[in-house]
Amino acid sequence: MARISGVDIPKQKRGVIALTYIYGIGRSRAQSILIKANVDHETKVAEWTDEETSRIREVVSNLKIEGELRSEEQLNVKRLMDIGCYRGIRHRTGLPLRGQKTKNNSRTRKGKRKTVANKKKVTK
Repeated sequence: MARISGVDIPKQKRGVIALTYIYGIGRSRAQSILIKANVDHETKVAEWTDEETSRIREVVSNLKIEGELRSEEQLNVKRLMDIGCYRGIRHRTGLPLRGQKTKNNSRTRKGKRKTVANKKKVTK
């Protein structure tokens, strides 16, 4: 396993795919990293030389990824909750923030269903 910015990337995968194991790097960013580092994007990680790996590490070190990116995102969400805007309130209550309906769906945000008992009907 090659180690870049504290993340073990798999050796058996192509470079473009392997770099996406790092938080904050997707396919297009991985391609641009390999182009800047002058590494062929079709080669597997196991075929990289030490020089190529060090060039990739150098390019990646200039990006905001992993812990730094996660903490920035958490601060952004916390700021929204502190100012009390609509999106902040939705974050606080665990509901979807981008205008989705919540009557039937949104199980990912709301969590497992909580059954509510019906009221007893009065019989005459």
